[in-house]
Amino acid sequence: MNMPHTRRSIRLQNYDYSQPGAYFVTICAHERADLFGEIAHGEMQLNALGRVAAECWDAIPAHFPDVELDAYCMMPNHFHGIVVITDPVGATHASPLPNDRSAGPPRRSLGAIVGSFKSVATKRIRELQHAPALVVWQRNYYEHVIRSDSELNKFRNYIADNPLRWGDDENNPARLKQNL
Repeated sequence: MNMPHTRRSIRLQNYDYSQPGAYFVTICAHERADLFGEIAHGEMQLNALGRVAAECWDAIPAHFPDVELDAYCMMPNHFHGIVVITDPVGATHASPLPNDRSAGPPRRSLGAIVGSFKSVATKRIRELQHAPALVVWQRNYYEHVIRSDSELNKFRNYIADNPLRWGDDENNPARLKQNL
């Protein structure tokens, strides 16, 4: 008997991801492919795809006025950023209408923000690459609700130092090959 596949949610149960607060997110490239550039001398050197993704990230507040962006860092095959939701009231750029909750995440939620970013960045990268079927992002994303100023500073430091730690990064393909 075939059982339907159910995905286990990595989100906090009963947590409202549209409420004001700071959130740390990690978004990986599909199959952790090195799409966005390379690390040279401890610094991330963005290629054209990385610049597109960074521009799309920077544009989030234009589409979500009650969202501020804090520290972020593009890496060769993933992205870390801090999103601050300042006020959950209002409509979103790419979310479902209020009466259609089955079509996606709630309006003004972290899921809607990340989903919109991934969608727009994918569209622009596909256009740039002339590859309409290119899969850019891994499904889903990692998030952490930031609960204090000390935690916020910890994540800011983690993001700032990420390129320096690329050799030890769990997403580094060279490290992944060593562990096989």
